[in-house]
Amino acid sequence: MEKLDESKFEQRLQLLALRIPRAFASAVTRLLRSGCLLDMPRVKPVVEDPESDKNRLVVLSEKIQNPDLSDIPEQVHNSLKQLCSVDVVPYSLTLGYSYWSAGHVAHLNIPDDLLAYRDVIAKVIYDKNSPRIQTVVNKVGAISNEFRVPKFEILAGKNDMVTEVKQYGATFKLDYGLVYWNSRLEHEHIRLVSLFKKGDVICDMFAGIGPFSIPAGQKGCIVYANDLNPDSVHYLKTNAKINKVEDYIFAHNMDARVFMQNLMIAPDPEAKSQFATANSSSEETVCANEHSMPNGNHDDVQENCQESLDGSSVVNTTAKRRQETSSEGDVACQEEDANQTKKRNNKKVKSSGPLPVKPWEHIDHVVMNLPASALQFLDCFSGLIQKRYWKGSLPRIHCYCFIRSSESEEFILCEAQNKLNAKIAEPVFHRVRDVAPNKAMYCLSFRLPIECLKEETEDNIQSADG
Repeated sequence: MEKLDESKFEQRLQLLALRIPRAFASAVTRLLRSGCLLDMPRVKPVVEDPESDKNRLVVLSEKIQNPDLSDIPEQVHNSLKQLCSVDVVPYSLTLGYSYWSAGHVAHLNIPDDLLAYRDVIAKVIYDKNSPRIQTVVNKVGAISNEFRVPKFEILAGKNDMVTEVKQYGATFKLDYGLVYWNSRLEHEHIRLVSLFKKGDVICDMFAGIGPFSIPAGQKGCIVYANDLNPDSVHYLKTNAKINKVEDYIFAHNMDARVFMQNLMIAPDPEAKSQFATANSSSEETVCANEHSMPNGNHDDVQENCQESLDGSSVVNTTAKRRQETSSEGDVACQEEDANQTKKRNNKKVKSSGPLPVKPWEHIDHVVMNLPASALQFLDCFSGLIQKRYWKGSLPRIHCYCFIRSSESEEFILCEAQNKLNAKIAEPVFHRVRDVAPNKAMYCLSFRLPIECLKEETEDNIQSADG
């Protein structure tokens, strides 16, 4: 019988590391955290130096491959040399399949040449990692459904895909077979949330089960969260309750464009239900403020959606109105933000009293975490915000996307500007992770251009006032 080559279902990374004096470890990691530091969940970027306890090894990102550190931005490189003595050394990292687990579920992507051994592989992983791993699954086929949820076959353990995952002080419950979850985005979740301030208003267009929304709520942000998958919305609400931030998160289940359009509609006291009217005109919309159930009352569902967006409901349930904190210093480093989040775990976010929030007047950040197609949804921002109602600065948009080796940041920026029909000033690209040899995930962040504001005509203003 042919021997199973276990190395084929492990991932080996050949990386570089910086050998530095131990006292400078924190300063060096802060300097390198913007894309130069290894950023993988459950893998520490700073490790002990086997040659000396006076030193530490700071592991660099996979994209830093040149020993002369020419891949690092010149300004960062110069600051690093001024900070302390640095030696560049090779560093090997091996990731087994237990690394890709979510709670008690181990998720395998077994290649075709090893499918004949899938039961053996599953048994080895189950026996080696039990009782932490209780279910071993393998992804089958390509993702083809509209909710981007893979199909799995259970290879070992119990037939139970409902599990819990902990990230930075937050607990997430999910059904791995019904919703999308990627543990490898853990650091990206906290990186983006570290940009938010207490009291900010966040719009999460593709929220999933809440990896951005829940930590934002824990930070004291008010979050309007939406997802097309009703199972994701169900677990989003469940997770809001588990983490005691349900007063800060408003969950919706509809098409992202319709969600944004209705979020920006100012209430008309003479209209019976603007939200319901807008929804009924769209065949794409699936609106459910509760988990979708067969034969549900659609009128009640629309009414619930209207209540959660108009001022009267928000007065009773939202957190304190966002504070004007533009004079505050730079954002604290991610490590400090993560520690603060852990301290808040299992403690309800405190507020001096709920005040009304009107999203058509102000939103601070919009998160678009659907890298396969988020760029295509940018057109919804053209003419979305009504200038006559808006207060303060325009929101920062965080649009996730894939960039292939044949493409460039300039190409993606041009596509984004074409969708917005406006020029983007000072765009920021953050490389999140490599998803394939010739494909990487990025986050494009920018301030919404003022050209996207909707100008009210004199006739419209008179009609609204009259």
